[in-house]
Amino acid sequence: MTKFSRAFWVANSVELLERLAYYAVFIVITLYLSNVWGFSDIEAGIISGIFSAMLYFLPTFAGAYADKIGFRSSIILAFTLLTVGYGGLGLLPTLLESAGLVSYGMTATFTGLETSYLRWSIAPILVLIVIGGAFIKAVISGTVARETTSENRARGYAIFYMMVNIGAFTGKTVVDPLRRSMGDEGLVYLNFFSASMTLLALIAVFFFYKSVKTEGKGKSFAEIGKALWKVCQNGRLIALILIISGFWMIQSQMYATMPKYVIRMIGEGASPGWYANVNPLVVFVCVNFVTSFMKRRTALTSMTIGMLIIPFSALVMSFGNQIGTDYVMGLHPIAFMMIVGIAMQALAECFISPRFLEYFSLQSPKGEEGLYLGFSHLHSFFSYLFAFGLSGFLLEKYCPDPKAFASQVEYAAATVNAHYIWYVFVGIGMVSAIALVIYGRVVRNLDKKKLNPETE
Repeated sequence: MTKFSRAFWVANSVELLERLAYYAVFIVITLYLSNVWGFSDIEAGIISGIFSAMLYFLPTFAGAYADKIGFRSSIILAFTLLTVGYGGLGLLPTLLESAGLVSYGMTATFTGLETSYLRWSIAPILVLIVIGGAFIKAVISGTVARETTSENRARGYAIFYMMVNIGAFTGKTVVDPLRRSMGDEGLVYLNFFSASMTLLALIAVFFFYKSVKTEGKGKSFAEIGKALWKVCQNGRLIALILIISGFWMIQSQMYATMPKYVIRMIGEGASPGWYANVNPLVVFVCVNFVTSFMKRRTALTSMTIGMLIIPFSALVMSFGNQIGTDYVMGLHPIAFMMIVGIAMQALAECFISPRFLEYFSLQSPKGEEGLYLGFSHLHSFFSYLFAFGLSGFLLEKYCPDPKAFASQVEYAAATVNAHYIWYVFVGIGMVSAIALVIYGRVVRNLDKKKLNPETE
């Protein structure tokens, strides 16, 4: 530990707190928007899709500004915005309740909020969280880079990803006990927990974080815009980004569809936070083994294996609604098949994610690897933007809110084909896998022609 600076350890510690806060809220973001604010499934999907997509689009721009004002000032700004943002997600509903528009308990009772323009008062609060989160994504990883050397950088990033996964795992475990004990009201108070975590991080940064590195001038937003345009003109990379987006469209259903699906199909005893935790657990256990196993294979080969796994993960998730009601290993069949499907997605991620960054960097022009890697997460921007909106439409059609039905019999009839949701993602996964196979053959032929132009 003495090989790393104090700034390194402070940055990694507050990253753990930030991830804990973020995942506690994000795992139930669509539930929160519907159950607390009265948004429909479609509206909640669109709002959360824009929210999560911008979190992957803005960090490069936030990072440029952080270079100008300094990392310490940027982290303080980020955690201030996050604390106000998460606090607002908890405070605003209580103000709306005081105004007589809603009443919170185990189940929220809406008395005008669902049709009031005040519902949209959540928008500026979400903007604060997006901006704060964008700074964190840029600055914390930047701090790890600046506070390490070529000798200890690999270990430094290993520690960083460990902190990210610990935070993600811990944040999700908080949700289910609070939701079960307090119902919809627990979804409100959950935000105060997240605000307290980011406030604790803010205090730690204020008193303990001081980077010893000299700040650079950074790029202007115009320069970054030109760089983005340059990346968009690289047809090979854009095609790969769009294809890999198919994987992330399915992976993102762990947050977009799964929480509402399991609660509506199983009941309030479902534990979406724990089901989602299977993902970081499997990644943690398997990623090093998979990477070592595939080290002699090309990045495209590894990614193709992952893309062939992902449609079957969605297919497995659909089985839960079709295999009866007998419990499997003490779990409801929907919960059991959901866990198996999430584990398969995590395994696919082990084949795809590390090698995608490797391939992306190799396709970047010499000397511009950093610039191009700054936009390597555009696949998450595209996939989250569309995946959450699609989820809302599918939920409303095949697995609607039970509050809209007079009896359990009516609701059972309305959700008899709830598993059709997962068939849509099976299709997306299959198209993406086939597209990647075709992409691999095309780029190999193009590369051969470049090496042997006389064969044309």
